[in-house]
Amino acid sequence: MDTTNRDPAARTRLIGALAALVILWPLFQAAEVKPGVLFDPGNLKVIGNFLAGFLPPETGAEFMGYLAKATLETLAIATAGMALAFLVAVPMGYLATGAGREKATLNPVTRSLLTTLRGIPELVWALVFVRVFGLGPAAGVLALGLTYGGMLAKVYAEILESVDAAPARALRHNGAGRPLAILYGLIPQASKELASYTVYRWECAIRASVVMGFVGAGGLGQLMDQAMKMLNGGEAATILLAFMALVFAADGFSGWLRRALDTPPANRASPFGWRSGGLGLALVVSIVASFSYLEIGLKSLLTVEAVHSIGEFVAGFFPPDLSAEWLAKVGKGIWETLAISVVGTLLAAVAGLLLALPKWRAPFSFLLNTLRSVPELVWATITALAVGLGPFAGALALALHTTGVLGRLYAEALDNAPPAPGQALRLAGAPGGFAFLYGTLPGAAPQLIAYTLYRWEMNIRMAAILGFVGAGGLGQLLYFELSLFHHAQASTVIIAMLLLSIAVDQSSAWLRRKMR
Repeated sequence: MDTTNRDPAARTRLIGALAALVILWPLFQAAEVKPGVLFDPGNLKVIGNFLAGFLPPETGAEFMGYLAKATLETLAIATAGMALAFLVAVPMGYLATGAGREKATLNPVTRSLLTTLRGIPELVWALVFVRVFGLGPAAGVLALGLTYGGMLAKVYAEILESVDAAPARALRHNGAGRPLAILYGLIPQASKELASYTVYRWECAIRASVVMGFVGAGGLGQLMDQAMKMLNGGEAATILLAFMALVFAADGFSGWLRRALDTPPANRASPFGWRSGGLGLALVVSIVASFSYLEIGLKSLLTVEAVHSIGEFVAGFFPPDLSAEWLAKVGKGIWETLAISVVGTLLAAVAGLLLALPKWRAPFSFLLNTLRSVPELVWATITALAVGLGPFAGALALALHTTGVLGRLYAEALDNAPPAPGQALRLAGAPGGFAFLYGTLPGAAPQLIAYTLYRWEMNIRMAAILGFVGAGGLGQLLYFELSLFHHAQASTVIIAMLLLSIAVDQSSAWLRRKMR
């Protein structure tokens, strides 16, 4: 038998495809994927009436005043939350990293605490703090401070460990303490990367501050939640447009600021790369203005009464409910949450890749920006109307938002792929599609897979809270139990969220290592 034209990798691909089918089929079943319900006449009528209610957008003077106030509040929550996160991240990152030590030992206790802080979604923290401090921006600021503090500390520690350790070792050998060795030996090398990541996180904090408003933490999200509950589509449309404009503006400002940090200054730079203190002064002013606008003082958050209230509230969560009946319900919620994250990410990967193709990219770039600008909770509210309450609505909401994110990242990866293989195939007479599939795509595949796995890590956290608007999973369990003040049951759900997040992080990291 002639085997000269056989694909040597055909058997491996077939086995891989069958294994993927065996793994994914139960997940699609758990996510209750039923594409037919999208085209059900009754559902189409409901979603059509709902979307028609968005027109025309509300432009009344009184409402626009509320909108302006909520927009400023969202910016202030994001900025104040990032300031608090920075205060958490600096000492925690210092304790967690092995950089600047004689032996590169890590602090496992600190690393575990950071995992807990960033593993619990900020919306859960916000919901907890709303119960303690009441409705308003204080809950949002504290929630961002804890979750983003954990994220910043982890990345700060990893950045410091990745730079050349020789200057810090030289300082240590000459008698300098570890703080000074890090300050003058490592931070000057890593300052641009540290600053760039912090700016990126501020951009993410703006989106997060909107989402937290859905549980009463102030800003545009709280205004949007009120409009949606009152079925006021015109107000919801205006709020959504304002949020999209805010996200686009934050993206542009964030990009400009990162470029400014990368541009060599004309005058003498400070040890940390700031231009004559100008950016630093602007940062301090914006932080002070944010806390002042929100009428939040750090002292007011750390009073004896506040600490006592938090302590009493947290104590109510222990011991968690570990009864067999409740653990079975939590287990089902874990499986649903995992299914929502996997199905949503896979659908987004397919759609994002199609929209990132060079020939389609230009007409769909605005669509990608729009998809990622709308928060997942807003998408979940809309998809729940289209397909009903349950995990399928959550998977669709994740898919819509993540398509916008992955589409942009995939486009950059395809642009950066080595052009030679594709060009060689075209010169050999291969059609454009074959040149892309067998020339361009293999070169970009490692980066595409890495982006998809990173996004899956983030989506598992979001999948865990989409149930707050009825999209199934652990979030629906948590919201229901907290509403009934069943804190022991809620504690079990939060622990499950944390463990699931850690498991997905570890699985994603293992897969990335295997695919290198």
